[in-house]
Amino acid sequence: MTTEETLQAPSPAPVHRPSPPPGRAPAPSSSPTRTLVASMLGLALILLDASVVNVALPSMGSSLGGGMSGLQWVVDAYTVTFAALLLSTGALSDRIGASRAYTIGITLFTLASVACALAPGLATLIGFRVVQGVAAAVVLPTTLALVRQAYADPARRRRAVSLWAAGGTTASALGPVVGGALTTAWDWRAVFLINLPLGLLALALAFRASPSERRAAPLDLPGQLTAVLALAGLAFAVIEKGTLALVSLGVAVVALAAFLRIETRQPHPVVPLRLFRDRTVAVAVGAGSAISVAYYGMLFVFSLFFQQVREQSAFAAGLMFLPMTAAVVGANVLSGRLANRYGPRRPMLVGQSMSVVGLLLLLLVGEDTSLLLTAVLLVPLSAGAGLALPPLTALMMDAVPADRAGVAAGVLNGARQVSGGLGVAAFGALVANGFHAGLRASLVISAVLLTVTTLATARPGRGTPTA
Repeated sequence: MTTEETLQAPSPAPVHRPSPPPGRAPAPSSSPTRTLVASMLGLALILLDASVVNVALPSMGSSLGGGMSGLQWVVDAYTVTFAALLLSTGALSDRIGASRAYTIGITLFTLASVACALAPGLATLIGFRVVQGVAAAVVLPTTLALVRQAYADPARRRRAVSLWAAGGTTASALGPVVGGALTTAWDWRAVFLINLPLGLLALALAFRASPSERRAAPLDLPGQLTAVLALAGLAFAVIEKGTLALVSLGVAVVALAAFLRIETRQPHPVVPLRLFRDRTVAVAVGAGSAISVAYYGMLFVFSLFFQQVREQSAFAAGLMFLPMTAAVVGANVLSGRLANRYGPRRPMLVGQSMSVVGLLLLLLVGEDTSLLLTAVLLVPLSAGAGLALPPLTALMMDAVPADRAGVAAGVLNGARQVSGGLGVAAFGALVANGFHAGLRASLVISAVLLTVTTLATARPGRGTPTA
């Protein structure tokens, strides 16, 4: 059975347009370009928040305490919640309409960001980071579903999805630079307050967009619950120590087994496991996950390296990521052109290979390595990620029908966020036991994972992306 046949059975219930809220006139028909801009802003907002806190972490630690595990939870409370709930929020987007889900998610995200900025202690901050993660999980699949629905022509849709992915990657890359500047100009609370004007702008665009169609998409609550337990248990097992780590690992194993059993029996699973029978989907998800482990894991580790090992200010540390940011932006632009000319497979292969080389070059970094050289050595990793991700995302969305775009977006981006969060947790634990030994182990792990997915992308077979 093909991916499209799998996702189209059974037939969805008839769709209908939502009524406008009381006191609001029906929205005018929105142009595809306006929808794309709104989607890119929403994506940029939530992905900027995934990386903007990294450079601010030492300042948070000095202000609120908590040690290395506390700093890891500031990152992973957001990413793990974000990743786990993405599995269901794609279906939620289909059920209530992508435009309505987008508005709800952006509103909650903006309010939670203000609450994070006002947090009096680390526990409160981590709690509101969880709320941010819930909201981000609602927003992300709606942005891609809106783009998928706005462009019926496959060629125009591929270009639009590439722009969407490029915008998100650029925002994520800008995070350390923005975070360093804001933390130095004020303090760490500014990295959350920046979301207030951006959130209000996103809401203004959302209210000008046309309402989306709604579909009776069933929600797999048992599958979602066991997925959350499995991911949270795994995160606790990696970050914490002693008895709590062992208990958490046991919970994760039991929850994962229950999740797999539920998903094979559910008529409408939160993760359609048959989806992965299509090689295109499996390659896209695997490659995206490996890139996220390497990119977000190194972002976390080198943020600590610049400030704690090399004793640089937050602003100076942010500037060290500037070449990395420029490389991502340039690679995103080049990626779309290469994909249009050669197909998605070649830029995916080149991008992943470049990231592997970059990771191996970073093994040269030591306590005496110049800061400028370290910043330059980060460029191949980020350029490779920027080159591979846009065609990877477009490839995944081409493999599924339009009425399952929300579910597909949830699976792909959920896998990427889970991998990024676990990368931060694992690499944080490694460097906590000896920074330089942990750094080298983290680089080797990332390089091995990306080598495997590069070989999988290169191997021909049914559903493999072709030129």
